[in-house]
Amino acid sequence: METLRDKARELLAARTVQVIIGYGQGSGGGARAVFVREAAEADALIFNEACRQNLAVYLMKPEVRKLGKAALVATPSALRTILQLAAENQVGDHDLLALAVHAAGEVTLLATLQAIEAHVTELDADLSAAEKAELRKYEALSLEQRREYWQEQFSRCLKCYACRAACPLCYCSRCTVECNQPQWIPVPAHDLGNLEWNVMRAMHLAGRCVNCGDCSRACPVAIPLYLLNQKLISDVFANFNARSGMAAKTDNAMSIFKPDDSEDFIR
Repeated sequence: METLRDKARELLAARTVQVIIGYGQGSGGGARAVFVREAAEADALIFNEACRQNLAVYLMKPEVRKLGKAALVATPSALRTILQLAAENQVGDHDLLALAVHAAGEVTLLATLQAIEAHVTELDADLSAAEKAELRKYEALSLEQRREYWQEQFSRCLKCYACRAACPLCYCSRCTVECNQPQWIPVPAHDLGNLEWNVMRAMHLAGRCVNCGDCSRACPVAIPLYLLNQKLISDVFANFNARSGMAAKTDNAMSIFKPDDSEDFIR
């Protein structure tokens, strides 16, 4: 932890960056996001097992961008989010650098997108064994059972949009649910509106989600949104051999037209 603080002090003292986006002590032994702007404030930074939030969510906030160039204390999913945002032309080398913290407390400074790419290729981006096992169990369900499963899960949805607020790739300045001419998604938290909202958001993330899990952790009624996202991650990889958040320059697998596509419907 002290290595991280020393690096933060160094970067801020040299004015290499204007803010460190990292983790600080939260309530109940948890962690919260902190924005360190002076070298003397670096002691507020921590990094432990409670530091799970994908801090890349703050990179797209206008009020954070106004602070200047940022150094992001980055977990593996945050590093992949940075690359996905770069692939979508949302961030560049001039906007940030990353501080990758290792389990042993070591810190790797990744000053460019190219350096982040090289680092990410050394990490395992596949679903974990436990995630694959849960996904296989879900895929064994019939279509009717899947429908019933999600109807039951989505029936608890409050339409609070905590999942959207927590997601670093939900950065649209105006969401579909806020459009009322026409009204694409019903406002009330009823069965149809809940289904349309959650399916629409999942499809918006298809080929983009990096599986950080923040949407599920933010959900106040514990809807397993991660399972929906992991199903799409698995399908995109199986059908397009593509993983999101692996390169700063790449096309979205779900928005590419190729004349030699093997699917007949494309013609």
